[in-house]
Amino acid sequence: MAKKKAAAKTENRFPKATEKDFDVIVKPIITEKAMTLMQNENKVTLKVLPTATKVEIKLAFERIFQVKVDEVKVSNQKPKLTTRGTRFSGKISGYKKAVVTVAEGEAIDLFKE
Repeated sequence: MAKKKAAAKTENRFPKATEKDFDVIVKPIITEKAMTLMQNENKVTLKVLPTATKVEIKLAFERIFQVKVDEVKVSNQKPKLTTRGTRFSGKISGYKKAVVTVAEGEAIDLFKE
């Protein structure tokens, strides 16, 4: 009986993801640098809600992907001006970026089929 309870605890280490968790994490950032970080250092780069805190990002990531998070680093990306040819100019909007370090021995697959 004790083994069944212990097994049940290890399976549900994290509570289920809520709707708010999916609002906090907007989408993964897929670049060459982000892919290198994911393979070599077990870090995932994400675009997150501009009002999200490190604690909210950590909890949302743990609930969605069911892995332990060691560290969260956050930065605000500034908007950039852009031009298309000589006549058209515009702006790429800024966003908040988070780099989440997943615990050693744990892995996630962002590209599930």
